[in-house]
Amino acid sequence: QVQLVESGGGLVQAGDSLRLSCAASVRTFSSYTMGWFRQAPGKEREFVAGINRSGGITYFGDSVKGRSTISSDNDKNTVYLKMSSRTPEDAAVYYCAAGNDGGITTTVNEYDYWGQGTQVTVSS
Repeated sequence: QVQLVESGGGLVQAGDSLRLSCAASVRTFSSYTMGWFRQAPGKEREFVAGINRSGGITYFGDSVKGRSTISSDNDKNTVYLKMSSRTPEDAAVYYCAAGNDGGITTTVNEYDYWGQGTQVTVSS
């Protein structure tokens, strides 16, 4: 069983950066592909970024590409998502997810474990 706890959400000004963290309670953190998703009210859950098991490969959704980074610290069992130049369209609940079936995927159903989410609000 994997437990994921997100943190770092809150209110930011448009144009500012924010770093989210996801701490995993698992013995073999490096065995999992990690992903970040977000969901705004009335919208489907959207893939934001993913990082593979070794941390050497990353992938980003089109809406955040070029202004986001994802990284992992296997010693701390933590994955980070940093986004810059935030706009009101970035406001959502951000979820961390872990999958153990292979490489990075943008599909919600291919992740096995999910955190509770952290709310990000962007003021214009």
